[in-house]
Amino acid sequence: MILFLASRPVVPRRSGPRSGAAPGPPRRRSRRRSPFAPYRRLFAAPGALAFTLAAFVGRLPGSMLGVSTVLMVATVRDSYALAGAVSAAGVAVTAVAGPLLGRLVDRYGQARVAVPAAVVFVAGSAAMVLCVRLGAPAWTLFCCAAGSSGVPSLGSMTRARWAALYRDDPAARHTANSFEQVVDEVCFMAGPALAMVLCTTVRPEAGLSTAAVLLLAGTLLFAAQRRTEPPPEPRPARGRVLLTPGLRVILVTFLATGAVFGSMEVATVAAVGSYGGSAASSAVLALQAAGSCVAGLVFGALPPRGTAAGRLVTGVAAMAVAVLPLLTAHSLATLAPLLFVAGMATAPTMITGMTLVHRLIPAARLNEGMTTVYTGLLIGISTGAAAGGWTVDHLGPASGYLAPAIAAALAFAVAWTGRGRLGAQPPSA
Repeated sequence: MILFLASRPVVPRRSGPRSGAAPGPPRRRSRRRSPFAPYRRLFAAPGALAFTLAAFVGRLPGSMLGVSTVLMVATVRDSYALAGAVSAAGVAVTAVAGPLLGRLVDRYGQARVAVPAAVVFVAGSAAMVLCVRLGAPAWTLFCCAAGSSGVPSLGSMTRARWAALYRDDPAARHTANSFEQVVDEVCFMAGPALAMVLCTTVRPEAGLSTAAVLLLAGTLLFAAQRRTEPPPEPRPARGRVLLTPGLRVILVTFLATGAVFGSMEVATVAAVGSYGGSAASSAVLALQAAGSCVAGLVFGALPPRGTAAGRLVTGVAAMAVAVLPLLTAHSLATLAPLLFVAGMATAPTMITGMTLVHRLIPAARLNEGMTTVYTGLLIGISTGAAAGGWTVDHLGPASGYLAPAIAAALAFAVAWTGRGRLGAQPPSA
């Protein structure tokens, strides 16, 4: 009761001040700032919620594609080697097509590029399903994988919209980057699980077919939100974003960070299997993403401190340190909380990296810059998965986390040695 009375606002009396009493300053009501206030303020912009929801529908399939393709090909053709090769071919083509699509988006606009790219992807996916089901030669699967790899990067496009909406508000852009990283984590938690359920309980082709439908629907809905679309830059862009020294530092850092993610996933599956709980692999992996989600939400609600280059180095260092305790895990009970803690270093690192991309790349090249960085992350994930598999095969499940530990140390070395290049001004478009 005392706390309640003390927290009530003081209402001034109607009568004037007492005789001899000096008038004091007006008393203000003290309010505790809600931790979600930055996010409420973020979505106060007209159209922000609409393009975010539309993009989520189109972004979820991105995390379903790899699992869906591998399960479909492996189940119908009874060859994991062929399935892995087809998936790797798709990743290789995506690494080339992604930055090119980003460059086209900057020049011609999001809707004019994203919709045709989604249509081509759906056509390639439909061809892949037919070739697998009808027993077409193996080389046709590689052609279909190449044809369906030009996936529009709706994640980069949503970040570009936030950057345009809050061009003069660094705090809002920080919150937006944090929110987008949380959305990425949610997609990578839900997407593979949904794909696995569809492929194993409905039909082997159901995962890829559903992903294609969702991506097309989400892209069409996203493209329809024209009032928040950043204006394109019709002038031909000069040079290439990879010529920016600071961006090369972020690209290599994200390449090594992706290797952490890919190798950690393989090491976790192997470790959980060695504990006799293979069925719990998905749930345990989700804990890592959950830790990143929690850290991302908190990081976005707090004002950034220090320089962005310093925050990136700190985040990568925390990631490298957080991986080391995983080498000591000996049971599911010890591994699960360690993975949650390890995941908490992910979101701040990724958020700060994208903040630096915004600062290093001119607005006219923003989609190309972000897509290039994400392509590096994607290549790193594939490379890390292969390295993690080699480590588990040759050193055993107990040593599987050596691969992500080495990759995290490499990411820290790159960020530390290149930190001086991260404060450069963006070149002219």
